[in-house]
Amino acid sequence: MALAPTVDEMNLRDLRYIVAVADFGHFGRAAKACNVSQPTLSGQIRKVEEELGLAVFERVGRAVRPTPAGAQILTYARTALAAADDIAAVAQRGRDPLAGPFHLGVIPTLAPYLMPYVLPNAKLALAAMRLVLVEDLTVRLVELVGTGKLDAAIVASDPDDPSLAVEPLFEEDFFLALGHGHPLNKKNQIDVGDIPAQDLLLLTDGHCLRDQALDLCGRPHGEGAIADMRAASLRTLLHMAAAGYGMTLLPALAVKQEQPLPGDLVARRLSGTKASRRVRLISRPSHPRRLALEAVGELVRASVADVLASELAARRA
Repeated sequence: MALAPTVDEMNLRDLRYIVAVADFGHFGRAAKACNVSQPTLSGQIRKVEEELGLAVFERVGRAVRPTPAGAQILTYARTALAAADDIAAVAQRGRDPLAGPFHLGVIPTLAPYLMPYVLPNAKLALAAMRLVLVEDLTVRLVELVGTGKLDAAIVASDPDDPSLAVEPLFEEDFFLALGHGHPLNKKNQIDVGDIPAQDLLLLTDGHCLRDQALDLCGRPHGEGAIADMRAASLRTLLHMAAAGYGMTLLPALAVKQEQPLPGDLVARRLSGTKASRRVRLISRPSHPRRLALEAVGELVRASVADVLASELAARRA
């Protein structure tokens, strides 16, 4: 039986091939992502499996999936690749910590409302840095940051991962979007306790704003939707509310960007406990480009400070 290869014989290219096949579950798509031919990638993985003396993947028709041993190998492969990327980033930091791509994740209830303010400022203040955006749910962004696939992510809930560094960015107030003729519209400010839970429209499972809406109304996360309808985006919720199906929670930046609201909807500020959410920047404590992380954090704060202050003042007027 062939001896298992030593560490110096297992190169990063082999590890990237293995991880790509695991991510795509298909040799052809993995080869395309790695910019090599499928025979080249397949042959290299076969060679690695022969040297290891075990199968890393199980072939099921055209699809592939890791074997139990392969799943363990993949864990170490991802760690090794993240470390290699950190080495490259350290070298980059030595030349210019603010230069080069910066992979930033943003949750869907923030991305379309926050980034219109951040991106133009980034072009001016961080001209040498290219922001590469990934929009996804919190649980996925936490995973991508933890494995080094993202430099950082902007989320609006506790990442529930003690290994990550968390930096507060800003506090965002909640508003209630409801029909102009609703009795609650007579109030300039609505107490969270006055919201009729049965009329509150929610996002689908996985969105932190859904969990925050449930918390707001004192409902356990395990229970079903408060209202009978759900949506995957805030814009869809607004149109459902405008059609008379209920009302919905709206963060302050969304209120600003969605004006005018559809139909006869109006937005009223909420008061009481949990009437706002804290937006955070999460990253790995070992991230080598700390100056870049700090610069992105400061850029986000500066980009929204005046916007949030003016929106709040306008709603109080």
